[in-house]
Formats: sequence, C-alpha cells, structure tokens
Amino acid sequence: MADLQNLSLATDGSILTITINRESKLNALNTATLAELKEVIQSVYDDKEISGVILTGAGEKAFAAGADIGEFSELNEMNARKFAEEGQEVFQLIENSHTPVIAVVNGFALGGGCELAMACHMRVASANARLGQPEVNLGILPGYGGTQRLTQLIGKGRAFEYLMTGDMMDANQAQSFGLVNYTEVDKEAAMAKANEILAKISAKAPIAIGLVVDCVNAVYNHDENGYQTEANAFARCCGTDDFKEGASAFMEKRTPEFKGE
Repeated sequence: MADLQNLSLATDGSILTITINRESKLNALNTATLAELKEVIQSVYDDKEISGVILTGAGEKAFAAGADIGEFSELNEMNARKFAEEGQEVFQLIENSHTPVIAVVNGFALGGGCELAMACHMRVASANARLGQPEVNLGILPGYGGTQRLTQLIGKGRAFEYLMTGDMMDANQAQSFGLVNYTEVDKEAAMAKANEILAKISAKAPIAIGLVVDCVNAVYNHDENGYQTEANAFARCCGTDDFKEGASAFMEKRTPEFKGE
C-alpha cells in the first residue's frame, strides 16, 4: 500500500481504525482521500486477520464535513456523472464488505460525510454529532448514494424533508430516526462502544457474518430475491467447519472457536 497522505491507520488486535486525517479541512472528502479509502478498504477484503473496522475523523469537530467544495468548480453535466459514480464505487465497497465497518461520527457528518457514514454497516455518534445532506444549498443533490441510503435508513417522508430542506439533525434525532445505532457522550465513549460491538462480532463465525451482509443488502436490491439469497447463504454456512464447531460447542456447553472455515 502506498504512503497515505489523508488517512491514518491503527490496529488494536484484529480491529483496524481508519481515521480521515484532514482536520484543518474538517476532514472534507477530496478525490485523493476517496482514492486512499478505496485502497484501504480493498486491502481489508483480502486480510483475514482483520475482524472489524472503525472509520472516524481526526479531532472532535468533524467526521467528514462533506466533499471538498473546491473540486466542484470543475464539474459540469458531462463530467459530474463520473465524479458521482467513482464516489459511489468506494462507498459500495464499504457497504458490501464482509468485514463489518462501524462509523464513529464525531461532530459534523454532512454531504459526502453523511453519505460515507451511511455506507458503513453501523453508526455510533458522539453527542456533538450533526448529520445532514445540505447539497440543495449549493443547487445540487447528493451524488454518493445519499438519496438512496437516507431513505432506506429513516424512511421516505423524513428523507424528503432532510434532502429538500438541507437541515441538519443532531445525534439524538438521528438515533430516534434509526440513522445511528447509539449516541455516546463524547468521541472517546463512542470509540469504546464501537470497539465493544466489534469485539462481540469478532467472536462469531466469520463466514456467517459476511453472509449476513449479503442477505441484509439484498433487501434493497430489487434485482435480487432476498429470500433466495438467505436460503443460499444458510446452505453455505451448513457446509462449513464453523457450523460443525458451533453445533458441537452448543451441545458441549462450551464457547465455540471459529476459524472462518
């Protein structure tokens, strides 16, 4: 992996923490940052030693305060589609990762930052978090999947409201709407909660965890029969050594030791 200029990585056991490290820019997502994020997430796909990922922003003020507006000046109807599709590709990598990814949302998560948080499997917010899609204030709309994922997470009526007004929601509102799983008092507590969740998940069968991702995502894929996806995933799990180990451990009243096989 090339030297990272916009991200910093830290590993604690099998948990990888990815920090967007552009604090002076409120961790805005420029194209270089997205390219680095794509590279790191692709490496996670191939790293069996990583059982979970935490994605957060440097400092206390922002998870990611949107895209880098300076890059928007070059956009027009001809090149903007590619700009959006490239961002969507990165976020889809996160969404489809068999390694669970939790966003720790510290401070502002606006525009592309909110879209990035929504692409993660779960979200834990600090009390100062502010989330929203304010793109209409610039005469545009979300381009990295925000219209789709916000609707999936908070429902059609509320999604229309926040997408059309550009209003922000605070952490408590976001939790009540189902946009975040937990709200903690500060970033440190939010990081601890994310680590707690991933520690629980890491004790489970890795193949089953990955297939849960496929099945849940199938709910929103109109070209896929989610029930068939689930049946196929169930069958695959039943052919693994982890299933044999889980069943044996249950009968023997002991903790299973899964190996991802």
